[in-house]
Amino acid sequence: MHFPRTPADYATARRRLVFEELYLMQLGLLSHRQAYERERRGVRLRPSGELTRRFIEGLPFRLTSDQQQVCRQVSDDMAAGRPMQRLLQGDVGSGKTVVAVYTLLRAVENGRQAALMAPTEVLAEQHFLNIQHMLAGLDVGVALLSSRHKPAERRRLLEDIAAGRISLVVGTHALIQEDVSFPRLGVVVVDEQHRFGVDQREKLAEKATTGGVTPHVLHMTATPIPRTLALTLYGDLDVSLITTMPPGRQATVTRLVPERNRAQAYRFIRQQLDKGRQGYVVCPLIEESVAVDARAVSVEAERLARGEFKGYRLGMLHGQMSTEDKQETMAAFQRGDIQVLVTTTVIEVGVDVANATIMMVEEADRFGLAQLHQLRGRVGRGGHKSYCLLFGEGRSQQARRRLAAMESTSDGFRLADIDLEIRGEGQLFGLKQSGLPDLKLARLTRDQELLGQARELARDMIESDPGLARPEHTLLRDEVERVFGDSVKWLRRV
Repeated sequence: MHFPRTPADYATARRRLVFEELYLMQLGLLSHRQAYERERRGVRLRPSGELTRRFIEGLPFRLTSDQQQVCRQVSDDMAAGRPMQRLLQGDVGSGKTVVAVYTLLRAVENGRQAALMAPTEVLAEQHFLNIQHMLAGLDVGVALLSSRHKPAERRRLLEDIAAGRISLVVGTHALIQEDVSFPRLGVVVVDEQHRFGVDQREKLAEKATTGGVTPHVLHMTATPIPRTLALTLYGDLDVSLITTMPPGRQATVTRLVPERNRAQAYRFIRQQLDKGRQGYVVCPLIEESVAVDARAVSVEAERLARGEFKGYRLGMLHGQMSTEDKQETMAAFQRGDIQVLVTTTVIEVGVDVANATIMMVEEADRFGLAQLHQLRGRVGRGGHKSYCLLFGEGRSQQARRRLAAMESTSDGFRLADIDLEIRGEGQLFGLKQSGLPDLKLARLTRDQELLGQARELARDMIESDPGLARPEHTLLRDEVERVFGDSVKWLRRV
């Protein structure tokens, strides 16, 4: 490896070392998963019943083939008697919510509670309203747990949850607070899982583990961040994909606009508004300060109202607004009372306005690829052609690659691969979400063929010798333990 006689010798040596590294990783992952499933008992949910049948039949559309397949996969997982750990990947607007509701109802019809955790109150509120609408007439108790409840109202709600009188609870991180108790939680759905910290995502399932029974967990994401993608490629999660989009959905046209064409961009936006459409102006993420971001929105909204969008109806949305003001602003935008919404990334997830066809993102090079893709997903949700205009100088090579990727594809799965290439696998067994790979030689983006081979051989080994307990595998087991060390405890924290 260090002094090869020929390039071929180097390639052969590297291939062998990379394979060994990946093989040990696979053995550790599969061993841990096997132990996890052996040590934990899942809620055994019987096959789909009357409630889920009525839900599916009552939908105003037919499920796509992908949605049907994922529902079957989820149902099989939850009937197996072991805790489900499944990642559902579906691009923005692909219909993940219907699958999530189906999954939640599988718990309810089995006499269990279900919880959906969303990253923001805006998204939690939208999920709550959508679920209420979907379940109208099905006699399912649904509640929203958020920070806006008054103390007495919150106390009554917590009592109802603890008594099992509420079957389905939607909320934010409020669901993992100490005073929230689920006596019979069967299923947890974590939406836009990349927005939660590693510990947050685990805490809800941990606190709901009672009597040795661990709830099933379905993670949903539109654009996996590198660490999740890395774990997925390593096979520690079951993965479901929804790749088919609803009929009539058009890809959003994305353009990186040079500063010299700014006036032309404003003119194009006004043309869209004059057609009766609506749009967003997303202000830059200046720093990790809600107050600074709020001021940036206020200043930009005032400037646009006096200048480029004078005579148009503008609104503002940012993190320092009260929940009531946010809801009122979004309701006005949905009604069409607001034509241009000047906002921060608070709209990144959860905003669904079919008439919004144009988005302008200021200093887009400051945003991550997952964020940009989620932002873009706020337009193009109806039948009209939609546009996303990105402004930004590209201060670094990574930023320029992100912007080029956004312009080249609207495929969230491809963007996830590019994000992995740009940012690395992350600390696979730690808390960091991206950075330098833990692997010494192997690279997921370059060695996927060897990864597949290592996975197959490791699976055969674990099936023939669970726990690597045979005497002839002692050295192999010791090597796996050396590689993994204490980090193995992080493997289920997806």
